Amino acid sequence: MSAELPDLDLPTFAERLRAASPVAVSEATAVALHAHYRELRRWNRSLSLVGPAATEDVVERHYAEALEGLPLLPESAETLVDVGSGAGFPGLVLAAARPDLSVFLVEPRERRWAFLQAANRRSGLPCRCLNARVDRPLPPDLPERIDVVTLRALKLPREALAALATRFSAGSRVLIWAGESDPELPPGLETGRSRPLPGARHRRILELRPVAVGD
Repeated sequence: MSAELPDLDLPTFAERLRAASPVAVSEATAVALHAHYRELRRWNRSLSLVGPAATEDVVERHYAEALEGLPLLPESAETLVDVGSGAGFPGLVLAAARPDLSVFLVEPRERRWAFLQAANRRSGLPCRCLNARVDRPLPPDLPERIDVVTLRALKLPREALAALATRFSAGSRVLIWAGESDPELPPGLETGRSRPLPGARHRRILELRPVAVGD
């Protein structure tokens, strides 16, 4: 069922975002994300990108929750692949907050991929939007070296995660917006840090990392 998102002007949107964000939010980031929100509001009527339960707290529930991943992003990261991007959470949000990253938004559903393209243009961000499914073999347009993979509201098959891991370096990370259960991991990956999400009893961001040689 489609849901009508509230009509938030930039000052209101930015104030709520800054109040809920775990890090300082620049004016440029707030402007880019408000542009994404305007596009989200328009497309949500037909695509139901955000469900009815999250309409009133959409800034806190989706934008600020995506920003919770920032403290776990390696400073040295250059490439980020957001798998199953959907409405752009968390990949597009992280791209707005970390303009140094080369971000790939991967979405297999064509209409949601079309939304991502429109929202990316309106936000003025340089993300690459790929209409593809992550599996073995990997889509041809993914970068040869992947520093960060993000997953939210998606269970990635073990085989697909293993395929992505072939492009990892020792400092690469996978960040999963997850519940209590850990995912089934392929050989070569292990669990790392876990960051609880504010206001959620059983939800967190789980970090996966390559197993160090010799472990």
